[in-house]
Amino acid sequence: MTKVKICGLKEPAHVKAAVDAGADAIGFVFAPSSRRVTVEQAKELAQKIPSGVLKVGVFVNPTREEVARAFREVPLDLVQYHGDESADFIHAVGLPAIRAVAVRSTEDVERAMQLDTAYTLVDAPGTVYKGGSGVTFDWKLLKDCGITTDRLILAGGLNAENVGEAIRRVAPFMVDVSSGVERNKRKDESLIRAFLRAVNSTQQESPRSYKS
Repeated sequence: MTKVKICGLKEPAHVKAAVDAGADAIGFVFAPSSRRVTVEQAKELAQKIPSGVLKVGVFVNPTREEVARAFREVPLDLVQYHGDESADFIHAVGLPAIRAVAVRSTEDVERAMQLDTAYTLVDAPGTVYKGGSGVTFDWKLLKDCGITTDRLILAGGLNAENVGEAIRRVAPFMVDVSSGVERNKRKDESLIRAFLRAVNSTQQESPRSYKS
């Protein structure tokens, strides 16, 4: 069953809406973004998240100290690297990790396949900020490339209207949404619930397999 991560949460009401709707992971953005939170804010929000829901910290080119502090103090379950962090840096930090890759071509997909992290997140290229652009990339690039979908997280322009097709075509381990559950650049509880309903209804009717 495809899991769901709601990313970029900043308000208690939105964390509650995501948890109540059945989200499997909550993402806190510590990188430059309109969704950025401090470690202190994330720690307070995390107190409302049950133990069965993963807490993910999103970073862009952080220092080792910044990652370690957030992981310890929030606390986090996973670190998501969304910048230009090297494999050596990620290995040196030594924490459970998600590596994000912007997909423009099959070469990007091939690069994603070689990453040695717990999960790989494939996303559309960013605009002003890394990720969170609200646009999709060509999912056909993932077809027949041999990528292991049991550790693949699909992001980029997902919303309640297209996430069903995304799951049917890509069959990822997890889908990741941020702007797709926002109105006027602020999370919307009704859109969060609609996204989870769309994921659940798709999985009740469709097998996990690629389609052309």
